[in-house]
Amino acid sequence: MRPETLASLNEARKRGRAIVRAVDTKTGEEKLVDPYTDSSALGLAAARAARADVSGPAEVEGRNWFFAVYNPPLDLAITGAVHIAQPLVPMAALAGYRVRIIDPRTAFATEARFPDAALSHDWPDEALAKAPLGPRSALVALTHDPKIDDPGLTAALRSPCFYIGALGSKKTHAARLERLRGNGFTDEDLARINGPIGLDIGARSPAEIAIAILAQMTGVLRAGGEGGRLTARAAASSGPV
Repeated sequence: MRPETLASLNEARKRGRAIVRAVDTKTGEEKLVDPYTDSSALGLAAARAARADVSGPAEVEGRNWFFAVYNPPLDLAITGAVHIAQPLVPMAALAGYRVRIIDPRTAFATEARFPDAALSHDWPDEALAKAPLGPRSALVALTHDPKIDDPGLTAALRSPCFYIGALGSKKTHAARLERLRGNGFTDEDLARINGPIGLDIGARSPAEIAIAILAQMTGVLRAGGEGGRLTARAAASSGPV
C-alpha cells in the first residue's frame, strides 16, 4: 500500500466516511473509491461491496479487482425512549450498530432503562444537528408524539441516511405525511419513510416489533432497498406490525 493511500484511508476513518480500496490484481494499480459518490462502473461495484460490508474480488469491465472495504460503524438513532426501544437497543447493538436514544423526556431516557445506549435529552433536531445522520445511519421514530418524532423525521429526510421508519397505524402515518408535506417535502421524499414501521410478521410484543424493525432495516441495508424502502424482491411484504 502506498503511503499516500494509507494517509487517505486514515483521513476517511477520522471523518467517518466509507472508502473502498480497489486493487487491480494483475497490474497492482490501486484506486480509492467513494462508494456513495462515484458513479463509474468501478464505483458502482465498490458500492455493492460497501453495502454488503464484504471485501473480495470482482470483475469490472474486463479487469479483475480486489475491493478492500473500509466502512464506518452502523449508526441507529431512536427518537423516543419507549418500551419498544428497550429490546431494540440490544438487538441492534448485536447487529453492529452504535445506538443512540434521543428523547427530551428525562424520565423516559434514563441509564437504568437504557444502560447500553448513548442518551441525548436534546430535541431531535438539536441532537441530529450536533451528530448528523450519514449514509450508514438509520432513524427510527417511536413516540407517536409529533413534537418529538417530526423534527427527527425532518432531519432524516434531509440527510443521506439509508433507513427511516416511524411507528404508528396507517391513519397515524397518513396524518404524519400530511404534516411533513406542509413542511415542503414531496411524495418522493416521503416515500423514504417506512410507515407503519417493520416487516409484516404479525408482531405483537415489544420484542417482536423490535425484531420486525431490525429485519426491515437489514433488508434495506443489504437486500437492495431502493430509496430507503425494502423492495418486493427483498421481502414478501412490508407493512404494519
